[in-house]
Amino acid sequence: MTGVSTEDNGDGDPRRAIELLWGVSAPPRRGPKPKLSTADVVRAAVTLADADGIEAVTIRGVAEHLGVSPMSLYTYVPGRAELLDLMIDHVHGELPAPAAGLGWRAALTGIAENLWALFHAHPWLLQVTTSRSALGPHSFAKYENELRAVEGIGLDDVEMDAVVSLVTGLVRTTARSSLDNARLVRTSGLTDAQWWERAAPVLAGIPAADAAHYPISSRVGQAAGEAHNAAENPAYTFRFGLARVLDGIEALVSERQR
Repeated sequence: MTGVSTEDNGDGDPRRAIELLWGVSAPPRRGPKPKLSTADVVRAAVTLADADGIEAVTIRGVAEHLGVSPMSLYTYVPGRAELLDLMIDHVHGELPAPAAGLGWRAALTGIAENLWALFHAHPWLLQVTTSRSALGPHSFAKYENELRAVEGIGLDDVEMDAVVSLVTGLVRTTARSSLDNARLVRTSGLTDAQWWERAAPVLAGIPAADAAHYPISSRVGQAAGEAHNAAENPAYTFRFGLARVLDGIEALVSERQR
């Protein structure tokens, strides 16, 4: 992920995006057979986004990657907004379905871990808002699997949706921190430990920053820094937070059962 900008998706033509996502055929066109398919265009766009961020995904950029003219790309996708919808659904297809027979807690844990891995494989997903993305078959399957994990455990439908949003929101937030930290290491050339080695002597020479003035933050910060060998550990925060979220859901379910 080369930048931290966020793009609002969903300003394209939802009708055309949904038709493409679900394979609704357009009327056949006269002329020579197309050299590419829509799937070829989507895969090329994902490759570009994985390498250079979502900013690299333009009609011109994808066309150059495929060795075709920009105008010819409109044969396959109406525009960039619809292409983003197709890209999101494409990578959602990489998410495995939870194994059969798992309890709800294990199923949600697996779903969260798989989503964490997906964000790290495709960091640009965190640069695109998905609330208005035209839902395709893989995105529907993702949501269905997430809901199936908590089906029949004592929650109503609105609570089921809220649980899914809570878990996936935690993954998104902590994955963003993880990728931001990795980007800082790449761009600065310094690990967190190396950065603090440079900063600590400066702080030590400032009386107002003495530990006596901030005893709790000094103690906790030192303990966390020594434990993680870094200022923060998003992977630890993700798994610690997920366990606490699941504890809360379990408490609610147990209370309902009693």
